Amino acid sequence: MIKKILLATIIAGSFGAGVAVTAPAAAAVVIVRQAPPPPRNEVAPPARRGYAWQNGHWEWRNNHYVWAKGSWVRERRGYRYNQPTWAERDGKWQMSRGNWARGDNDGDGVRNRDDARPNNPNRN
Repeated sequence: MIKKILLATIIAGSFGAGVAVTAPAAAAVVIVRQAPPPPRNEVAPPARRGYAWQNGHWEWRNNHYVWAKGSWVRERRGYRYNQPTWAERDGKWQMSRGNWARGDNDGDGVRNRDDARPNNPNRN
C-alpha cells in the first residue's frame, strides 16, 4: 500500500508541480518548486508530560500547500524531537518531516547516555 502511494506521488509530481518523494514513507522527504507560504502564528500550549509539541507547518498535498495545525507527539525515551522544516536547495523547496533523533531530550546540554538524570521533565 505504501509503495503504491509513494509511486502515485512521484508520478503525479512529474506532471506540472514538480514534486518528488524519496526515502521510506516514515522518513519521506518532499521536494517542491514552489516556496511555502509564511508560517502561521500558533501559540504552543503549556508543556505536557510524556509528549512533545509539533509546531503547525505547511504540508504539500494534492499539488498545493495545506496548513497542518500543531499537535502533540508521544515522546520517545532517549530521543529529541526535530520539528518539520522547509529548506531551499538549488531553487527547490525540500520538506523534512518531524522526526526523533537520539540525544539530549531535557535540554541541559548533556547527552542522555552521560546524564545522571536524563529526560527529567522537571529540570529548569
